Amino acid sequence: MKWKILSMLTLAVFFGLYACGGQESAEEADTTDEAPASMVEDEPEASPFGVGPIQEEIVLPDEIDQALVEKGKEIYKARCAACHNPEQDAIGPSQKGIFERRNPTWVMNMILNPEGMIKEDPVAKELFQKYNKVAMTNMGLTQDDARAVMEYIRTF
Repeated sequence: MKWKILSMLTLAVFFGLYACGGQESAEEADTTDEAPASMVEDEPEASPFGVGPIQEEIVLPDEIDQALVEKGKEIYKARCAACHNPEQDAIGPSQKGIFERRNPTWVMNMILNPEGMIKEDPVAKELFQKYNKVAMTNMGLTQDDARAVMEYIRTF
């Protein structure tokens, strides 16, 4: 008998709590995923250099270094051309005119640290979204190799 009373009392409490907990006020019913402006932390301003090992501005010389171009051309063909077409977008964006859109330090960091850039840099995040969430592969280039690739890209 005690068991029946205890079971009925438990069920009554359960249904009572269930019935009371299901109501929402109009404020609570808002289903947007955005937090109120007062709760959103300001994002730090993105660095124009991106995220990576290079944190000082790279200034490209006016004259193109042909020896670097030749070295960069070989690296580009072997490691970059599968995803990048110099003249048009492919799996990744075209690099033609890249230095009109991005500063050399940003480009260098994208070559050397694509994972960190996609994770933390707003421009790299946008590119990741635009290009079907295909992440640029880290080719493990040295800074000298990356600089040679940049010199080759300048010739497009």
